[in-house]
Amino acid sequence: MLSYRHAYHAGNHADVLKHLLLVHTLEYFNHKAAPYWYIDTHAGPGSYALNHGLAAQHGESDSGIARIRAARDLPPAVSRYAEVVNSGGEAQYPGSPDIAYRLTRREDALRLFELHPADARALAEHFADAGRRVKVAASDGFAALKALLPPPTRRAVVLIDPPYELKQDYGVLVDALALALKRFATGCYLVWYPLLARPEARRLPAELTRVAAAAGAWLHVRLHVAAPAADGLGMTGSGMFVFNPPWTLRPSLEECLPWLVRTLGQDASARFDIEGHQP
Repeated sequence: MLSYRHAYHAGNHADVLKHLLLVHTLEYFNHKAAPYWYIDTHAGPGSYALNHGLAAQHGESDSGIARIRAARDLPPAVSRYAEVVNSGGEAQYPGSPDIAYRLTRREDALRLFELHPADARALAEHFADAGRRVKVAASDGFAALKALLPPPTRRAVVLIDPPYELKQDYGVLVDALALALKRFATGCYLVWYPLLARPEARRLPAELTRVAAAAGAWLHVRLHVAAPAADGLGMTGSGMFVFNPPWTLRPSLEECLPWLVRTLGQDASARFDIEGHQP
């Protein structure tokens, strides 16, 4: 099944959380001169037009980046995130691979995977002039990890952001991540997941915590923006699990998460949770 299109959700509150962490992590990696790889297992089309097409149909960016753009007194980490995503204009919202391309350096490499045929074509077109350091593949990013790890640079940021379209996606994610950590234990892995009522989604944080026990350092953050609907349907927020996170990430999040709750919260149940382990 390949019906999921991230364009419907581009720029929403979940993208804000995911890309806030991504910007911080990539800029942390840039502090060292040694090159690194950015691997995106479910890259999407690369960029999104917010004023027409799929992204405009549900207007989910109104619950995310639009609120950030309208706000004042942004915390430093949110201000930097906004600077990065606004550089293409307010009618556009960059996907994760576009953000990574803007922030990585000439010596770094991007390996991007997308299985949906239309989005894979759009992704290839988006990076058609990017040169040899960007490689796009219309294939399963989970399967690709096994071949890519460890990277020749021995430094990598891996974003895992599957659609969770099928129940099996949750188990596939956990298995792929466990294998990736065995092959490349020192990589930095950022895993996004939705806060949903479905059992698989509710079990996932515990499964990721179990995998994290073998990884050493980890960070888990959840941003709840709304109470569950009466019918139990819909996403009430999202979470990010980071394996081998930058040591600067937690202090930055603790500073800006209260602000994000006030800015992105949709009702009185809005809140955040953060936990982790640093050996």
